[in-house]
Amino acid sequence: MMSLAPIIIVGILFGLAMDYQVFLVSRMREEHVHGAEPTQAVVSGFAHSARVVTAAAIIMISVFAGFILSPESLVKSIGFALAAAILFDAFVVRMTIVPAVMTLLGERAWWLPRRLDRILPDIDVEGEQLREQPAPEHAGPELVTSGR
Repeated sequence: MMSLAPIIIVGILFGLAMDYQVFLVSRMREEHVHGAEPTQAVVSGFAHSARVVTAAAIIMISVFAGFILSPESLVKSIGFALAAAILFDAFVVRMTIVPAVMTLLGERAWWLPRRLDRILPDIDVEGEQLREQPAPEHAGPELVTSGR
């Protein structure tokens, strides 16, 4: 049963790490798309999302540290490993190394190969394309009929 522990730990940690990563970097990207310089986008995006990631990490560390009180040795070891791994990943990797590397890369952090850009769908999460479209031109409100 102990051989299952690393698989469980890696799976849970990967999922949480990606949540933290997407939350931090998507806010940085939003700032960059709205015209901020790369360094300012990283600083501003980090400032807006770091508190939420910190709170989420502390909650998850507390939950998994609570597993240490279990009488089962497997549950204790999984709880300790997850608490320590989230502590390291959230605070060292996601909130120290990633912003530092993105700042060092500057504009290159946002570069996307043209071929990949053509393949990927253009997803407008913020609804910018809706704001740019003119309002529909029609005389008045549409008549809504019930199917009765």
